[in-house]
Amino acid sequence: DVQLQASGGGLVQSGGSLRLSCAASGFSGVDWALGWFRQAPGKEREGVSCISRDDENTYYSESVKGRYTISRDAAKKTVYLQMNSLDTGDTGTYYCADACRYSWVQNWGKGTLVTVSS
Repeated sequence: DVQLQASGGGLVQSGGSLRLSCAASGFSGVDWALGWFRQAPGKEREGVSCISRDDENTYYSESVKGRYTISRDAAKKTVYLQMNSLDTGDTGTYYCADACRYSWVQNWGKGTLVTVSS
């Protein structure tokens, strides 16, 4: 079974940075896509970033483009989300998942909470 474990959330001041990690296990192949989603209080879960199976393509939502960077360490089976210039609008619970589109997700990791204070 695919298992995803997100970590790295915390409390940070506006303008600060955090790096989230998603450790994966159970994938049958050596290449797999992975998406990061977030859910702010009272709002729907939204996709913020994704990396393709072959690492050739990355995706960022408009709200995070230029501030977030997604990357993969294949040897560690871990995908990272570097988040810079954080603002209060980035506050939410961040989830990693085994697909880039919400409707394609079959496995979710437990969320990690990011709180950005002003």
